[in-house]
Amino acid sequence: MTSATTNRRIAQTILVLILPVIFIFFVSVALSSCSGNNDEVVADDSDTSSETTTTDDSSSDSSTSTSTDCSSATTQVAKIVCLAEAFEATLTTSQISTLELDFTKANAIKWSNLPGGVSIRNGLEFSTLTDTQLTAAKAVIAAAAGTTEDEGYSEFSQINAADDVLGEKAGSTYSSGEYIIAFLGTPSTTGTWMLQFGGHHYAQNITYSGGEVVGSTPSHQGIEPTSWTSGSTTYDPLNTEHEAMIAMLAGLTSSQLIEAKLSSSFSDVVLGPGNDGEFPATKLGIPCSELTTDQKALVVAAMKPWTDDVDDETGTAVLAMYEGELDDTYVAYSGNISLTNHADYVRIDGPSVWIEFVCQSGVVYSAIHYHSVYRDHSSDYGGYFSF
Repeated sequence: MTSATTNRRIAQTILVLILPVIFIFFVSVALSSCSGNNDEVVADDSDTSSETTTTDDSSSDSSTSTSTDCSSATTQVAKIVCLAEAFEATLTTSQISTLELDFTKANAIKWSNLPGGVSIRNGLEFSTLTDTQLTAAKAVIAAAAGTTEDEGYSEFSQINAADDVLGEKAGSTYSSGEYIIAFLGTPSTTGTWMLQFGGHHYAQNITYSGGEVVGSTPSHQGIEPTSWTSGSTTYDPLNTEHEAMIAMLAGLTSSQLIEAKLSSSFSDVVLGPGNDGEFPATKLGIPCSELTTDQKALVVAAMKPWTDDVDDETGTAVLAMYEGELDDTYVAYSGNISLTNHADYVRIDGPSVWIEFVCQSGVVYSAIHYHSVYRDHSSDYGGYFSF
């Protein structure tokens, strides 16, 4: 064997040994590269989700910042007007034309205690609004409502949620999405306009003029079921009203209860929707002028859950006015003072205030449910219409 032949065989042997190593090296590199690309795709997906969340947060922040911007308003009504304008800025031209109607008697009295959405009410249904629009709408409502626990905006939100509880049991007749918001007139701090919001078992009609609240009634609240539990939280938005009325009646002596008891029975409130201006000519029951100081305090406490439903400043002022008229205010009831059975009924009727609370048989549930109405003899709808 020559030397050249020997060298060629050595080279061939080396190639045989090295080639598999080279092959394995390149395969490893290729697999590593592919693995790296997959990780990058997952990372990109994650980033996309984050960006989407951020975008949604940004939308929420936009609505929140609207509230924040309006917090610099110098009065509560100025803040409400600011938020109303911010809400309208989220709407289309067509939506604004549906939201903002003329401040007329026909539009003002168009509210109801029944389910039915805009078929029996003015304005825009919540179900038709985007998340951003609904957030802006509720910011207006929150600013116009009181902040006391289980009253004002809290009560509104709970009664709104109760319609979904009913919907789960009784179907699409009931839905929080059928609640509405409407402006009668153009929101301003100089002109006259009304804010309406509500739905089944809730109606609020607040009239503004010259930058002030000139009417916080008519107002209706009802609830079925009277309480329910979601998660670890139990909701009973009209429990304060119920307990305050019971305490007021329980504070009367036996002879006072005889004087306060009505001869008629009532299965619903007398001055509900459609019964505007129909205040009884004669006040019935026992006049508060015959009550002790402690008993009068219970009457004031019984009125407070209703006056607390509008913004705190207005609610405080209105309650003070009613307290000043207390000696000319009457308390009356029908049925049982425990307010536990169908047609158990109680009324507070003053020179200005009119509040009714009644227990009714259930519509969806077998247990009783509540209806109430709060009116003012002089300032329903701001006092702008005669009936």
